[in-house]
Amino acid sequence: MNGTETMLDRLHGLIEMGGPVIAIIGVMSVATLAVVLYKIWQFRASGVGRHLALRAAVAEWDQGQSKAARRTLEGSRSYLAPVIARAFATDGASDSAAVRRLEAEADARFSRLERGFRFLDTVAQVAPLLGLFGTVLGMIEAFQALQSAGSQVDPSLLAGGIWVALLTTAAGLAVAMPASVVLSWFESRMAEERALADHALSVVLGPDNRVVRGSPPLGQAVPQGA
Repeated sequence: MNGTETMLDRLHGLIEMGGPVIAIIGVMSVATLAVVLYKIWQFRASGVGRHLALRAAVAEWDQGQSKAARRTLEGSRSYLAPVIARAFATDGASDSAAVRRLEAEADARFSRLERGFRFLDTVAQVAPLLGLFGTVLGMIEAFQALQSAGSQVDPSLLAGGIWVALLTTAAGLAVAMPASVVLSWFESRMAEERALADHALSVVLGPDNRVVRGSPPLGQAVPQGA
């Protein structure tokens, strides 16, 4: 209990020194942490980056093993598995309407995973500006105190006012930098996911070996009289 009370007292003192700007940045930091933890859980629950079964199924389809590909895909827990299953159902046909529907479904799944990115981007941009705004306000107060003191200027008072003013800039940067780094990581993962989906759909909708459409696999002789 004492440890919690001490932490709360320090937090209260920090807010008193930094003013409302520090309080706003503190709320932003809590919200940012909540969004980051939620996105990590969402990525893990959706199977982002874990597509071994899906990749194997697409490879089998590309080799003309349609039945094996469907069985392998059933074991995939990837959020893209339903999209690829619907692509398998087209039997490799490249109808433009079907392609657009599959791409739209994949985009909808990507959009759900990318929710919250705009918030993290806003925090990364606004938090330093809020910190700078708090610093400017603090410097104004410090120089007002300096003017009021007249000739009886105490340098320690001015220095104290300046470091308190700079506190908001440090707090803003402390929130913005991790948010920017995490956002970049999330975006890089989603770029890889989009590339994977594009590749898988292009393979399924235009496979090299169209066993499902009546052509034999590469290297297999066509039966006489066929």
